[in-house]
Amino acid sequence: MKKIILLFIAISIQSMFAQQLKRKLVWEENFNGSKLRESAWNFEVGDGCPNCGWGNHERQLYTKENQKVRNGKLTITAKKKGGKYSSSRITTKGKKEFLYGRFETRAKIPVGRGIWPAFWMLGSNINRVKWPQCGEIDILEYVGREPNILFTSLHTEDSHGNTINTKKTKIDTMEDGFHVYAAEWDKDKIEFFVDDQSVYLFNPKDKTEAVWPFNQPFYIILNLAIGGDFGGPEVDDSIFPQSFIIDYVRVYQ
Repeated sequence: MKKIILLFIAISIQSMFAQQLKRKLVWEENFNGSKLRESAWNFEVGDGCPNCGWGNHERQLYTKENQKVRNGKLTITAKKKGGKYSSSRITTKGKKEFLYGRFETRAKIPVGRGIWPAFWMLGSNINRVKWPQCGEIDILEYVGREPNILFTSLHTEDSHGNTINTKKTKIDTMEDGFHVYAAEWDKDKIEFFVDDQSVYLFNPKDKTEAVWPFNQPFYIILNLAIGGDFGGPEVDDSIFPQSFIIDYVRVYQ
């Protein structure tokens, strides 16, 4: 029996590596040059009105000026000036959309109460069906009120708001330096990783439209929010400016 179990484990490991070898890099953003490539990225600017606060009562105004590309990295900086908060949010909507694959970023998060950086995805049909029916994949979320905690979540019609499809993972070094945050998504499941360590698997048996809207293309979002329903009502103004630094974004299929 022991030999059978060991054989099964070996086969499983071989299968996992075989799947990884099959996967090819299909798109990458290395943030080379001196400005964001608008052939791949959109700026979302303003306060989110008519759904003000971007649906979460966030405090920041998104601008094009709170981001810069330099030395092969994108830096999104949250600031407070004259009593107002500002930051940046970019998406690949309508330009780079993907169905299935491994989606990863290497990033260094900002820290402090009220900070809310994110690397996430939305269904490309959002304009037609609205949120949460379009689905949402949150690969990296961090809120400064909970130090060293990574949030990985799925939002769907069946599970949104205080989603039941979420995982909080304590990472003692999360606030120190760069880490690789990733999601592997196929027709059956979505699994989340930090530095290649699995932290959460979503694999529902009942894949109704309300539970599994993940059978269509999604686009990528990078942003740094301030406060809000999830970021928290308390913001420590002494922390600003704070920067979310992204080394790269890669998609494998």
